[in-house]
Amino acid sequence: MPRSTLEFLTENDWSLLLAKAKRLSYEPGEEIIKQGTPGKAIYIIRRGTASVEVSNLEGRTEIAVLGPEEICGDIAFLLKDEILKDKTSASVLAKGKVEADLVEAEELGKLFESFPSVGARFYRSLAVVLARRLRETSRALAKTSGKETSKA
Repeated sequence: MPRSTLEFLTENDWSLLLAKAKRLSYEPGEEIIKQGTPGKAIYIIRRGTASVEVSNLEGRTEIAVLGPEEICGDIAFLLKDEILKDKTSASVLAKGKVEADLVEAEELGKLFESFPSVGARFYRSLAVVLARRLRETSRALAKTSGKETSKA
């Protein structure tokens, strides 16, 4: 069954992808992904919501909330072949009980080698996901900048 986040994957693509997946459960507050660790997999949230947070000197800042059918671990996955760039850029924590499918990067690579058209649709879908996130972030920054400017 097609998923909205990876919108260009067909039902057959999803069947192949999910055959490689491992279903995991997380309790509230549990880390799904820890910032700064090697990213060796992607996660697809199945149930529940997760908070994407970035750590800095002042603590953690929530930058996004993910829900069912959304993907995380994608940036580290994309940068896996670049020297020292495969580290996760944020933590992802379960906000409540969360179920997620984990698909190892190595398994995805094998799948895409066997079925190049699945890989093409996966990467096209991922490009759209990342473009939407960039647009949302740009809008949020523009609103924040506009508020700060108008207060001055």
